[in-house]
Amino acid sequence: MNSFLALVAQDIKQRFGSNLSDIAIVFNNKRPITYLKKHLADTYGHAIWSPQFYTIQEFFALSSDAEQVSPLTQFFYLYELHNELLAQEGHKPETLEEFYPIAEIILSDFSQLDYDLVNIDHIYMELYDTSKIDIEFQHLTKEQQDFIKQFWQSFSISGHTGIQERFLKLWKRLPVLYRLFKQKLAAHNQTNFPTIYRQLANGELSTAFTAPFKQILFVGFNALNNAEAKLFKQWQDEGKALFYFDADAYYLEDTQQEAGLFIRRNIFQTGLQNALGDVPNIIGNRSDAIHLYASTGKVSQTKLLHDVLIKNNILCSCKSHAILLADESLLVPLLQSLPDTKVNITTGFPLTQSPIFGILDLWMKVHEQISHLRKKKIPFQDVETFLNNPLTKTSSQEKTELQTFIAQKQLFDIDIQDIHIRTSVLPHFFRPLASSKDVIPTLAHILQNVLESLAQDTQIKQIDANLLIETQKVLNQLQLGFDKIPQLSILFQIGLIRKAIAPINSAIEGDPLDGIQIMGLLESRCLNFDNVYILGVNEGILPKISSAATFLPNTLRRAYGLPILENQDALSAYLFYRHLQYSTGIHLFYNSIVDESSTGEESRFIRQLEFESNFNFLKQQQQQPILFPPKEEELIVPKTGKVWDYMRAKYIDGQAKISATALTTYLQSPLQFFFKHVAEIKEPPRISQEFEMNLLGTVIHNVMEEILKPYKGLEDFTPTSVLLDKIPEIDGLILAEIAEQYSLDCKEINDLSSLQRIMHKIAREYLKMYLEYDASNFQSFRIIELENDQDYVISLPIQINGQVEHVNIYGIIDRVDQVVTDLGEIKTRIVDYKTGADAVKFTSMDKVFAANTENKALVQTLFYAFVFEQKTGIRNLEPNLYVARKMREEGTLFYGSRGALMEGDFLAQQKEEFVGFLISTLEEIFNPDIPFKHNPDAHIYESDPYTLFYRNAIKEEEESE
Repeated sequence: MNSFLALVAQDIKQRFGSNLSDIAIVFNNKRPITYLKKHLADTYGHAIWSPQFYTIQEFFALSSDAEQVSPLTQFFYLYELHNELLAQEGHKPETLEEFYPIAEIILSDFSQLDYDLVNIDHIYMELYDTSKIDIEFQHLTKEQQDFIKQFWQSFSISGHTGIQERFLKLWKRLPVLYRLFKQKLAAHNQTNFPTIYRQLANGELSTAFTAPFKQILFVGFNALNNAEAKLFKQWQDEGKALFYFDADAYYLEDTQQEAGLFIRRNIFQTGLQNALGDVPNIIGNRSDAIHLYASTGKVSQTKLLHDVLIKNNILCSCKSHAILLADESLLVPLLQSLPDTKVNITTGFPLTQSPIFGILDLWMKVHEQISHLRKKKIPFQDVETFLNNPLTKTSSQEKTELQTFIAQKQLFDIDIQDIHIRTSVLPHFFRPLASSKDVIPTLAHILQNVLESLAQDTQIKQIDANLLIETQKVLNQLQLGFDKIPQLSILFQIGLIRKAIAPINSAIEGDPLDGIQIMGLLESRCLNFDNVYILGVNEGILPKISSAATFLPNTLRRAYGLPILENQDALSAYLFYRHLQYSTGIHLFYNSIVDESSTGEESRFIRQLEFESNFNFLKQQQQQPILFPPKEEELIVPKTGKVWDYMRAKYIDGQAKISATALTTYLQSPLQFFFKHVAEIKEPPRISQEFEMNLLGTVIHNVMEEILKPYKGLEDFTPTSVLLDKIPEIDGLILAEIAEQYSLDCKEINDLSSLQRIMHKIAREYLKMYLEYDASNFQSFRIIELENDQDYVISLPIQINGQVEHVNIYGIIDRVDQVVTDLGEIKTRIVDYKTGADAVKFTSMDKVFAANTENKALVQTLFYAFVFEQKTGIRNLEPNLYVARKMREEGTLFYGSRGALMEGDFLAQQKEEFVGFLISTLEEIFNPDIPFKHNPDAHIYESDPYTLFYRNAIKEEEESE
């Protein structure tokens, strides 16, 4: 079956012959022009005098020689005029920030009123009256309010709120503002399309521009505004115009079908005649298939489309194909999912999804943050984003240096004075603005630098060049407006810039007659394709459930014949239904997943077709494949070759020391011991937005050392009451320690970040609890050793390959003290502070002295006690663990689930057992026949950077007895 434009071409030949030079053909958009030219060439088969082609706006623009004014210039005109009116009324002028939110709505309403030839004074007077009634009589029922509106002239009751009064005054002011705005345009010999439409329809502009044309053909028009309807009917009556309507009897003749609303109005109300005569009933007579695909997610539609295109052998097809985006946000995922084939894109690639916008948006975000702060700091994520953006071209060395600096100092917020970028093409990216007038010049400089950088590397892509040029144009227009306003805040300028550049896009042009055509539904007007693939056919998207912002309520819009939401539905229905007239392959895709942005339902247009038409819907539900990762072998590191040679050279010949932490690391995961202590693969520097317990522990250890240091080595016992006197000093000591750890220059707690203040508060409570516990449980104390990680090293003989070898172990002694209990008993203790999830309770010693030990803290404390006793000769040390969250209820002495306390004879026995366990574990570490492998029963923290190496660990099956 011939397409709509092919029918138009045939009719043109029959009517006008070969000389079309004095014929004007007008479309709603540019896209169909190329297609009609092709159909004319095919229809005539020889050279002809070509008609002249226009879009409707280009055609109407022939009537005026005034300059088309940009939307931004219109906005600044409106702002200037509005403040002049306020001054005449005796009111203070509004700032640009105050006026901007309503300016766009005012301009949009003015445009719509022009297009539909609405009397400005009448509609705003009625808006004023109805609004005043609504305000005055909010307590009345709707029926009562309607009655009072009939007699409004007799009523006037005061009591409006400030904001209501402001809008009432605005409604009265808008007709005056409208006329001043039009005068302003005329004074500068400028105009806009809404003004041209109204002036043409009202006879204020001459229609003589149509004289050179024998006939004007309006092709494919659907929803006409009142100005178009009036002019079209006038030209038809003059014998000047012909109209080609693309319609189908299925929805045109059925008044219940919303898709035919506008064409019915054009033909039966306006009286326009269809040059193609009676429309056929194509849709009603079709019974072939429509393929409906339910995808498992929004983006999944594009992945599913890829498979459908391959299945339909699109690469070898001689038929025409079009992908129509009901949801235009799917453009980028679509481009990433298409098979390698020719494409032509009409919708345009949006600036907001390009790396260029990423740079501009980041700059605006950074300067929004620092423009109003006393301390110029930004989140570390913004620096990371800058370093990782390929357009900044920061050298890998400088990038690593800055990332390491941030991670080492755990800088959640970075002072911009500490950000030194030398190698980037944007070295001054984080420099504060000297003045609010520098916003646009700085952004323009960034654009220029990016453009020059792209041009140096390779030939700049056309799409990038277009985006950069269009963005520069918008910035220039904004600068012209900003120059007329004395003082604008940086925040407002950035907000307006972001809004102004968001709509920018660049067409990705190809051959409109070859390959896959990609466009929105609106761009597909007049066009027909053998196969159409429509993405985003979801309820809420097709049709949309929202309309543009307006001050004109729906009741007024309906009364004055202005577009309402139902009109938007009718247009969407028409744009969808017309593809059912000619396309033989119809493929519809929708997101079947219910989430915050999707109902999970197909459009009601599909439901209507299922119920009313004879189409056969073939439904397919996308199956989410269950992906099983490829089976990989467990990572096991044998102690052979270089591994064994290195271990021997490091620990036996080189006498490197093994710590308690290294021992418990091996117990939990021998493979992690290998990474950390043999291969020496260090954890990468990183900064965490979560609370760091390790750093909290460092702060607590160092502050406790500072508090107890004066008492170390004293011969006499000190009353524990002195510890209570230290509590008031805690805040200052913690503040100084946090400042040291984070390399801060701070004098008070308010200088800390939110996480640092949390750390300060927790550390204060922990330290206070430690001091209060000692003061309440003991009479006096002596400090024997304190925070010593240097002096406690011993050489331990173990069996390696049948020979006695020696390895060094060492202990970090947090605190060794003697305390006098309330009963007068003297106890010698070794104390370890813990801030994590450690506990003094254990189930049984068999589970402690075992691989994947159930109580790391007990193993480590016995390790420290053993090393200290061997080194000093002091015996009978009791292991104590200070866990602030539990010490009041459970004490500090380790105890078993059956009540056994780690003291006296039981402690002595466990110390002997520990030595055997320690030696056997060390011998296992240095046993060449036992490889390093992960214990799959071990608990691994999410933040463990070695997790990737554990994922294939296999649990060994227990031997059956």
